[in-house]
Amino acid sequence: MTRAWDEFAAAVFDVVPPGLLLLLALVAAGVVGTLWYWFPAWVPRRLPRWRLPRWRWPKWRWPKWRRTRKPKAARKKKAAAAPVFAPTVVLADGTLLADRLAAEGRYAEAIRQRLRDVVGDLTAAGVVAPLPGTTAAEVAADAAVRRPAVAAPLAGATDLFSEIWYGDRPALPAHDERMRALTGDVRTRMRGVTP
Repeated sequence: MTRAWDEFAAAVFDVVPPGLLLLLALVAAGVVGTLWYWFPAWVPRRLPRWRLPRWRWPKWRWPKWRRTRKPKAARKKKAAAAPVFAPTVVLADGTLLADRLAAEGRYAEAIRQRLRDVVGDLTAAGVVAPLPGTTAAEVAADAAVRRPAVAAPLAGATDLFSEIWYGDRPALPAHDERMRALTGDVRTRMRGVTP
């Protein structure tokens, strides 16, 4: 097989110079690739079994970079879509996740979960719509603008969370109790103010 292939290649190179043969191969590859990418979509992928399809006007496939962009309204709607925050997380046995974490002695995580629960409740109430990357202080400031009644307890809860979670202070049961009181105050003030 190798000898036959060598003789065939020698016969071809005797007629066509190697540089021209390489150029023809590159042109053929380019034509095949171009047809493969831009060939009309109406060409059937497989032949029908018993009859030919009806002829229609061809639909040309544009390359991805040439396709039309989505309308601005659709892009804005996608950008404005807020992540879904679940209101207060309740476990299967009816206890709050934050209470379970506090009972296990994981007070820093319980404080974080209590703040998450309050942000979830504010989001469900339509007060805030936090986007990914929004800090707790930004959420508190946004909520204070829309509902001034929750500004003081929410700012206190945010400060406590920041001191413990980002300030690397050890969390104590007293901190968890304070966070429970602050988040309860936020919820009470939310119920007292109508949107």
